[in-house]
Amino acid sequence: MSDIETVQVHRVYIKATPQAIWDAITKPEWTARYGYRGLSDYDLRPGGAYVGRANEGMIAYGAPEVAVDGEVIEVDPPRKLVQTLRMLMDPSIAAEGFTRLTYEIVEGKGGVCSLTVTHDVTGAPGMAALMRGDLEEMGAGGGWAWALSGLKTVLETGEEMDS
Repeated sequence: MSDIETVQVHRVYIKATPQAIWDAITKPEWTARYGYRGLSDYDLRPGGAYVGRANEGMIAYGAPEVAVDGEVIEVDPPRKLVQTLRMLMDPSIAAEGFTRLTYEIVEGKGGVCSLTVTHDVTGAPGMAALMRGDLEEMGAGGGWAWALSGLKTVLETGEEMDS
């Protein structure tokens, strides 16, 4: 398997401050407004827990309350967050174990920052397919491209992309 199949790199440019982007990634009042719309709880210290809770719609379809979990590995607010991530909503994807996720925020010119998400999905083909957006037609969302588009939209306009 090549690196392109095991490490996904997504970058988006957002007209927002590094702190605003950091908050949108790490605070539940923001994570409920884009992507999979779950409430993310972080203990933002190395070794701290990460828990992503399912939204009401997911729970109505039988998802567990805790949709994803992981551990914080590295924290450098508001520039870098490294964590592990395991999807618990699907038993076959959950069995793949933890993947590694890195968020990097770089301040640019004119109030625009780049947000790069690097997701190492080595040994996790189900998670790789989900985050590539391959399962969108099955109602599983559009992966990282969709989630990051939603994050950008809510930060730049205050409106949710797909309410």
